[in-house]
Amino acid sequence: MARRYPELSPELIEFIQAQKLFFVGTAANDGTINVSPKGYDSLRVLSPNHIVWLNITGSGNETAAHLAENGRMTLMFCAFDDNPKILRLYGQARAIHKRDPQWQELEALFEPHPTARQYVDFHFDLVQTSCGFGVPFFDFKAERDNMPKWIASKGREPIENYWREKNQQSLDGLPTHILDEETP
Repeated sequence: MARRYPELSPELIEFIQAQKLFFVGTAANDGTINVSPKGYDSLRVLSPNHIVWLNITGSGNETAAHLAENGRMTLMFCAFDDNPKILRLYGQARAIHKRDPQWQELEALFEPHPTARQYVDFHFDLVQTSCGFGVPFFDFKAERDNMPKWIASKGREPIENYWREKNQQSLDGLPTHILDEETP
C-alpha cells in the first residue's frame, strides 16, 4: 500500500503541520544508527522538497555527527489520531550552527529557544506514504515541562558548557562540530 512521490503535496504538508511528534533517522558510514523523536514547534516546511527543523539540546548529538559525515537523513511522521498514515521523507541534510551565515535567516522562522544548538536544513527527493494500520491511537495531552525546568536549573551556567561535556561526539566518537570555529 506504499506510494512514492517526488515531492510533498499540499495535503501531505497539512498532515505534517498537524503532527505533534516526528522521528529523525540518520546513520554514519559505519557504526550506530540513530532514530530520535522530536517535538515542540520545531519544524517548518519551506517548500514541497525542503524542510528545516530546530534541533534543541539533548543528551547526545548523533544527528549532527552523522550529517557531517554523509548528510543522509530520513524523517518519519505517523498519524496517531484520525485516519492511519505513515509519511517518510528521504534526502540530504546539513546542520547549521550559530557561526554559519544561514543561522539568522533560519532563526527568524522559530520562536527563540535558549538551547537551540543547530537548525537542520533538509532537502528531499523521495516522499513515501504507507498505510499505518499498525500504528495505535494516542491522544496528545501537552508538551512536557521538563526542558524549561532543566534550563532553569542550569542558572547562569552557559549551555555551551553542557554542549562541551555532552554534545561534541557521537556514540561512535564522531565529531558533531557543535563548538568548532569553522563549519566542516
